Amino acid sequence: MAACRSEPTAPEAIRALKNRLTLIDGHYPSQLMDVVLAIDIGGTKMAAGLMTMAGELIDFERVEIDHSLNAAGVFAQLREIVESQLARAVGHHQARPVVVGVGSAGPVTPNCATVSPLNIAVWRDYPLRDRLQAITQLPVYGDLDAKALALAEGWVGAAVGRKNFMAMVVSTGVGGGIVIDGQLLDGATGNAGHIGHVIVEPNGRRCVCGARGCLEAEASGPAIEAITGRSPTEPTYDIMVRTGKLVGRAVASVCNALDLDLVVVGGSVALGFGATFFNAAQDSLSEHCQLSFSRGVRITPARLEDRGPLIGAGAVGMRGMHRNARGASAR
Repeated sequence: MAACRSEPTAPEAIRALKNRLTLIDGHYPSQLMDVVLAIDIGGTKMAAGLMTMAGELIDFERVEIDHSLNAAGVFAQLREIVESQLARAVGHHQARPVVVGVGSAGPVTPNCATVSPLNIAVWRDYPLRDRLQAITQLPVYGDLDAKALALAEGWVGAAVGRKNFMAMVVSTGVGGGIVIDGQLLDGATGNAGHIGHVIVEPNGRRCVCGARGCLEAEASGPAIEAITGRSPTEPTYDIMVRTGKLVGRAVASVCNALDLDLVVVGGSVALGFGATFFNAAQDSLSEHCQLSFSRGVRITPARLEDRGPLIGAGAVGMRGMHRNARGASAR
């Protein structure tokens, strides 16, 4: 769904809807439905969508990142789809965005006050939260994209009812979100879960982070193309098996260290490679998880598929809103 310049701005759409709905006595026939404006920042694409408070994605738009643009230009791409979704919320869905949730490739600072996605070179310490608050006039809460996916899969996806699991993305980048005893791990700076920077090939390829042999440098979409000369959308059987084995190897280290029993994997590379990738990953995981507590750990595709990142971003927004409400009631 392409962004549409001809649609009214969000404030114009809200005023137009109120004019249509107002009755003679000055009341509205129904309340507008509260929704979350969800935003996903990846390495090659950005997306914005509308999510209900029950976790249903009712609208979305995506845009390919133009890496020839400067920092302001990339944000202008995001602004276009954000403003379009705000307008569609009111004009098409009779909905009212009440909060913004962001899932971004990292590193990030808390609540995405600043973001530095490794695959968006012009965004280094980019003040994303302030920029989004300025154009939406809504509270903004953010987290890493893979941590957001963990929230989504634990809420309405493949990890419902699980208390110790990891969700990860294998796409342009590779990231993870870890849940222990039902709590999403943040770490000292909020960047816990960067499984893409677990070393799987000592003395391997140089990663964008500066190290060598990181999982991201060996198994991400750009890495696969650099190593094989083939687009990850046209893989050979051997490419899919190698990628799966490397992911399984990295995952095994985390499961052995943290006593996890499930790994949920999304992202265009993993989901695009399908059963061949997941079978190879499971074989590698089983080979390297031989401790009594880690034997039997499973790796499975993300149930939410390509909706997961935006539902995860929406979950981040809801979490922030609820935390803020609890903090206000405690004061």
